[in-house]
Amino acid sequence: MEHERPLPGQLVLVPFSRREVVGVIIDVREHSDVPPDKLKDALAIRTQLAPLNPAWLDLCRFAADYYQRPLGEVMVPGIPKNLRSSKTVSLDRAMKKLAKTDFAHDPTSADAPVLNAAQREAAEAIGNAEGFAPILLYGVTGSGKTEVYLQAASDVLARAERSGTVAQVLILVPEINLTPQLEQNVRTRFPNVVVATLHSGLAEGERLSHWLAGHLGHARIILGTRLAILASLPHLKLIIIDEEHDPSYKQQEGLRYSARDLAVWRARQLAIPIVLGSATPALETWHHAQSGRYRKLELRERASPDAVLPKIRLIDMERDKPGQGLTSTLVSALKLRLACSEQSLLFLNRRGYAPVLACDACGWIGNCSRCTAFMVLHKPEHRMRCHHCSLEQRIPKSCPTCGNVDLQPLGRGTQRVEEGLQQVFPEARIMRIDADSTRLKGSAQQAFERVHQGEVDILIGTQMVAKGHDFRNLTLVGVLNPDTALFSHDYRASERLFAQLMQVAGRAGRAGRKEGGNASEVLIQTRYPQHPLFGAVMAHDYDRFAGELLEERSQAAVPPFMFQALLRAEARELQTALDFLQQAADCLQHPGITINDPIPMTMTRVANVDRAQLLIESPSRPVLQGFLKAWMAALRAMKPRVKWSLEVDPVDI
Repeated sequence: MEHERPLPGQLVLVPFSRREVVGVIIDVREHSDVPPDKLKDALAIRTQLAPLNPAWLDLCRFAADYYQRPLGEVMVPGIPKNLRSSKTVSLDRAMKKLAKTDFAHDPTSADAPVLNAAQREAAEAIGNAEGFAPILLYGVTGSGKTEVYLQAASDVLARAERSGTVAQVLILVPEINLTPQLEQNVRTRFPNVVVATLHSGLAEGERLSHWLAGHLGHARIILGTRLAILASLPHLKLIIIDEEHDPSYKQQEGLRYSARDLAVWRARQLAIPIVLGSATPALETWHHAQSGRYRKLELRERASPDAVLPKIRLIDMERDKPGQGLTSTLVSALKLRLACSEQSLLFLNRRGYAPVLACDACGWIGNCSRCTAFMVLHKPEHRMRCHHCSLEQRIPKSCPTCGNVDLQPLGRGTQRVEEGLQQVFPEARIMRIDADSTRLKGSAQQAFERVHQGEVDILIGTQMVAKGHDFRNLTLVGVLNPDTALFSHDYRASERLFAQLMQVAGRAGRAGRKEGGNASEVLIQTRYPQHPLFGAVMAHDYDRFAGELLEERSQAAVPPFMFQALLRAEARELQTALDFLQQAADCLQHPGITINDPIPMTMTRVANVDRAQLLIESPSRPVLQGFLKAWMAALRAMKPRVKWSLEVDPVDI
């Protein structure tokens, strides 16, 4: 060690208790306040790997400071597991493989389609942007936002190539199952550019090699989910966030960061453009665009000259009573598509067979014994399953309370809809895509490939099928049971429902109407056809809907007009959690801060643990951050007997 000068950003092997662990050097000092007899020598520095650059270290420091988490907890998710191992076998093997690879870089794009005027204008604006330039690419579904991304990326890479420098482009998507289609498009367009992918579905060896390709500058285009925002990319020149409104960009466990928000900060830090693309932008993003903080580029028409937005119709379920969950109007529309060899999609964001199993005789309902939730009936697997704690049990043969053998499923999930469809359309090729049918690695990609190849007539799915997929022969979308979100206590519920409906509606008619074919159509089954949300959906009018929601948010003093943090507590007894939160509320007061009363969480009990929450609010982000720093120190000093966590900018309250 005495011959090696350590550098910030290097990985280092150190003794920790009785183990050897890998850490990151964040600073080098000549002197320490720690007594010499308490200091331990580092065991080895990973000199074969280039140090993580100062910009990456600053990103981690910001995230740790803003989200009130330890710095190490921020760094760990951004570094592959194999790099954090005390052994160097994986790293040495990967480095040798990279050393033998010839990395040729030709950013010339192949088979690029001709862009329409709006696409071309947007791509040029992004490609020519200089410095920190936050851009909202607001385009209807099917308007060709991906083509704009790729053309802008081509411009950035080509400009760097001409100047003899290196440029990297980061493209984020909200879910893993969207990466294969995007990766195929990118690799086809840029056959001579190294492309890396980063997401949690990769094997550790794959993730290490792809991470190294980005860290060493070999990969010029990096695709990934929210995890990729923490990747080491020393030559980053453009960030693109597709479907930027999607809640999946917010991590819900451990370090509860927003990849979208960190991406904006990273773009500002590096003084580079960032593109936020969506047909239904998050209200925070829309508010920034309306106030001039973000530049707004619009794609109002679909990219294909023959493709038009689908006509959206409402089916009043009070007048057209459903059988097997399907109204006669929807059944007729499905028959019409089958006759013309066109594909249909039925969207129901509820997996399983039925959400509840009940006894008509005594009123018994199949509750989870560990959670304040129902056990969901999964008929094909002959199981009852809790979707919150994963508890499973056999389907009871009779009512546990009165012995009645005639137990009834209430409501419908995707499995029950699939069963009903098979009875109504025995000749149709029906496929269900949800978290249950795609448990095996690669199964989702295989299922979507079958749809793209025309091997499916009717597709049933949850939100997995609602966004990003380009089904060229799909002309009908049926939406089942969207009404539950209309009356949610969550003030974000209507925003999410609108986005969900517009996204799934956008799967229809993307290739245009073929000769003799049917016009694209979306049928929404509802008991509340007069609800104003549906009126905005039918008109494809996000502008008006977003404007009205922002006015409501302003009057109610909620985000984006208020900044929030949520303190959660878990304990075996609810009162224990509530008592801690009350102590937390009383321990520190601050002007400009509102501390609400502690309350049980909506899902109060999960896996035999009771949960409660405390909401903190302020109209000033700096004031809130200043309070949280002092508050966290006070809470840690309390050493409570509960498990607690803080979430800054919560999305679920």
